Amino acid sequence: MNNVVLVITADAAGAQNLQQVLAEAQDGPFDIVWTTTLAEGLIRFNETRVDIILVDLFLPDSHGIATFDRLFLAAPNTPIMTLASEEDESAAIEAVQRGAQGYLSKENFFNSLVPQALRNIIHRMAVESALFAEKERSKVILDSIGDAVLSSDLAGNVTYLNAVAERMTGWPKDDACGRPLAEVASIVDGTTRASVWENLRIAIQENKPVHEAAGMVLVRRDGHETAIDMSAAPIHERGGQLTGGVVVLHDASAAQAATLTKMTYLAQHDFLTDLPNRLLLNDRISYVITLAARHHTQLAVLFLDLDNFKHVNDSLGHAIGDKLLQSVAKRLTTSMRTSDAVCRQGGDEFIIVISLEKHAEDVSVAAEKILAELALPHFVAGHRLQITTSIGISVYPQDGKEADTLVKNADAAMYHAKKRGRNNYQFFDNEMNSRAIERQAIETDLRDALSRQELVLHYQPKVNLKTGVITGCEALLRWHHPRRGLMLPDHFVPIAEDCGLIGAIGSWVLRQACKQAKEWTDSGLQLGSIAVNVSASEFRTAGFLEGVRRVLDDTRFDPHKLELELTESVLMRNAESSRATLSALKEMGVKLVVDDFGTGYSSLSYLKQFPIDVLKIDQSFVKDVLPSSDNGIIVTAVIGMGRNLRLRVVAEGIETSAQCKFLRVRQCDEGQGFYFSQAVAADQFGRLLEMGISHSVLC
Repeated sequence: MNNVVLVITADAAGAQNLQQVLAEAQDGPFDIVWTTTLAEGLIRFNETRVDIILVDLFLPDSHGIATFDRLFLAAPNTPIMTLASEEDESAAIEAVQRGAQGYLSKENFFNSLVPQALRNIIHRMAVESALFAEKERSKVILDSIGDAVLSSDLAGNVTYLNAVAERMTGWPKDDACGRPLAEVASIVDGTTRASVWENLRIAIQENKPVHEAAGMVLVRRDGHETAIDMSAAPIHERGGQLTGGVVVLHDASAAQAATLTKMTYLAQHDFLTDLPNRLLLNDRISYVITLAARHHTQLAVLFLDLDNFKHVNDSLGHAIGDKLLQSVAKRLTTSMRTSDAVCRQGGDEFIIVISLEKHAEDVSVAAEKILAELALPHFVAGHRLQITTSIGISVYPQDGKEADTLVKNADAAMYHAKKRGRNNYQFFDNEMNSRAIERQAIETDLRDALSRQELVLHYQPKVNLKTGVITGCEALLRWHHPRRGLMLPDHFVPIAEDCGLIGAIGSWVLRQACKQAKEWTDSGLQLGSIAVNVSASEFRTAGFLEGVRRVLDDTRFDPHKLELELTESVLMRNAESSRATLSALKEMGVKLVVDDFGTGYSSLSYLKQFPIDVLKIDQSFVKDVLPSSDNGIIVTAVIGMGRNLRLRVVAEGIETSAQCKFLRVRQCDEGQGFYFSQAVAADQFGRLLEMGISHSVLC
């Protein structure tokens, strides 16, 4: 099997030189994998077997020693050599000091010794890895047993202690080795207090093992005494010659102590990430508060919530989600200072406590670092996952003087970060606290809104921009709140999504819209279609398809007249799963609409991948539309693209005759907005269907 060399350099000539000299190697060619960026190199490393990596430290997406550090972190067990020119030699030398196997001068790529050098490094690394693995395996075996193991030479001087022996005797290995065994492990009879090391001397001299029952006492270096059992045996080399002895000490109380210690640790740490949990978190924050009060300094509490983490569990399973959480925890602990406390609050929430030496604003640097670190791809079980986080920040003492208050306020700030578009951080203030209280009140009322029949649908007409005929409508949710009056979806739908009510509400909306549309058509009114918005949470639930099918069957509504509106970001969160769901909906006869087009996913390839029928141009583009403006150019391009793809194009948010005229001239199919009609109750929309839209609005 040929050795595989991963070459990461943007220098095409240099890469070709390396490929040539390695391809002509006398002792067999190398297989070359060449990439021009570090990001691509890391992807290829994870996709294929690599025996050695040759990397240029100065790449388009990474410069200097940071290039080696990131690569070494991803491939610690693979030999790495740097490619260096004369002016880069200092960086190459620093890389060697950090773990690189060496560096190749770019002026010597054609040297015939290069292939031999690479094979020698690969072979040496393999041998060293094998020896290191064997040594570590032996050490792990001895360190994993519950008893203390000590060995000595023929003179009775210590030659080895395992981890348990270090703990039991109080002697570190470096201090103990070379000292008399009787000094390091002072063992006496529990009754007579006489030393028992004479037994080991007899075992060595007579070349036979000695077993002692309970009743021995180990006097630790600090004078603490522990009841133990002891056994001793001689050690022979391979030729059979006696070289020393080994002693095994069993702590009679160790099992109980270890169990208590483990139970205490488990009670204070998260079982999945091994981070401190909420119980230990409160102690940590209280301790740091005490220090801050004493030294008149500040501290910050950062409340992190991963964005859209639920979709990972829903699409890939909880096992992958757990591994992603472990990866996130590892990045958080490695990116923060040792003095900072990183804890897992539960679910996909983490809390970080940071001591601030000067200004509260200094925590912004840490928050930005966290956002950048977590946004990098996570490679989990063959999946390349990307996750972002929203961070809320509270500061002691201005945002609270107790642990619970600081955590609560950081949590409120985190929700503010969610509302600001996610993947950002926000500081707490009193106004935010008021909004949090209001949000809780809305959530409480929303739980009873369905049973109290407070939710209603209003309907906004869609109009053929050429003829002025009403072609259909969009069903829009409203809430008749008993105290707040008529509430629009923006004020309560995000809360419904957060607290798990969106499924029941979405199902009610779909059923009510289909039922009302069926009544209109049965009464002889001409309704082309009715559109219903579908949230990300609804679309990802396992019972979504069956729910749509059940509503259509129960209401006997023609599925060809039903349009389901989804945003670009919803479709692209898991393209394969989305494609399957959309295909199933198309088989039912349902029309599919991409809502808010142009504001979400950056790639347009999905327009061909998915069975889409309609594009809705987001109202933000229609608002300031002019032929010479950027918005005008974008809208014109979207209309042209939609027509070329044979998709119906609908513009939303039309409010003026100028906007309407602009869209008509560019042959946009349909429009909706206040220029034609606001969303109205069912009886009013029925009258609109009877009377139609005045042709005078079409300039």
